[in-house]
Amino acid sequence: MTDWFVGYVGLVRTPAGPGPYGQTRPYGRSILDRPAQQDPPPPPPTTEGDRRNLRWLLPAAMGIVLVATAVLAYRWGAGDRPPAAAPPPAPTATPTPPTTAEIYATVAPSVVSIEARDATGGGTAGTGVIVNADATILTALHVVNGATSVRVVFGDGTQAEAAVVGADPATDIAVLQPAALPSVVVPAVLGSAAQLAVGDPVIAIGDQLGLTRSATEGVVSGLDRGAPTQDGTTIVGLIQFDAAVNHGSSGGPLVNAAGETVGIVVALANPTPDGTFIGIGFAVPIGVAVAAGGGDLPQ
Repeated sequence: MTDWFVGYVGLVRTPAGPGPYGQTRPYGRSILDRPAQQDPPPPPPTTEGDRRNLRWLLPAAMGIVLVATAVLAYRWGAGDRPPAAAPPPAPTATPTPPTTAEIYATVAPSVVSIEARDATGGGTAGTGVIVNADATILTALHVVNGATSVRVVFGDGTQAEAAVVGADPATDIAVLQPAALPSVVVPAVLGSAAQLAVGDPVIAIGDQLGLTRSATEGVVSGLDRGAPTQDGTTIVGLIQFDAAVNHGSSGGPLVNAAGETVGIVVALANPTPDGTFIGIGFAVPIGVAVAAGGGDLPQ
C-alpha cells in the first residue's frame, strides 16, 4: 500500500513503513498534520458614541488640512511675489488763470468815465479807476488839468461831481474825490508792477475814442521807459505795452493776468500828428501812482 505526503518542495510518494535503519521517513509532513488556521477575532461593536466622534473628527481633520495648505501656499507665494509697487502720487491741480472776459468782468465795476470842463466851455474826456473803499479815483493829470468842473460816471451809472485833491506833474497823475458815491463801491485790486516781465500779458480798459469801458489786450513790451509830456518834460520809469489805447484811454487801468491793476495809462507814442495808436502805450506803475496821490502802497 502507498501513502501520499505533501513536502515543502513538492508532492512525494513514499512507501509505507519504517525507513532505513529503522527510522521514520522525514521527507515531509502531511498537510493534514498542520494545525487548523484560526479566524481573527471580530472587531468590537461600534457604539453610538463612536459614531458621534467620527462625525466631528472627519470635518475637523479636513479643516486642519485646508488651513495648513493655505498657510503653505501663502508662504510660498509671498516668497516668490515681488513687493507691491507704491501707488503713484495724486496729481496736483494746477490753477487755471482767468480769461480776459473774467478779468474784465472783475475790473469793469472799478472803472469810471471822466468829463472835465474848463472856463471856456471846452472839455476833455478820460478814464479813472477806483483805488479805495471811499471811492478815491486815480487818473491822468492831463485829463483834468485846468478844469473848472469834473464829473465822474460810475459803472452802475451813478454820476457825481468830483474834486481834484492831488496832483503830481512829474508822473502825470491826479487824484479825484467824488461828492457822491454809488450804492456799492468796488475798489480795484492793486498789484505790483515790480513783478512784471517783458512778455507778460496785460489788459487796458478805458473810454478810448469815446467808447466807454473798452478792453484791449497785449503784452508788456518794455520796462523803465521814458515818454515826453505836453509841457515838454519827460516821465520816466514807465511800463511800455502794446494793448491798443487811444484818446480817452488816459487814466484807465493797466491790468495783469491775475486781474490786478498794475499801472495807470498816461500816454501813447506816435511820431505823426495824428496821435492815434501805433502799438506803443505807456503806463505809470501803480505804486508810483498811489504814492503821487499821497498813498503808501509800495511799488
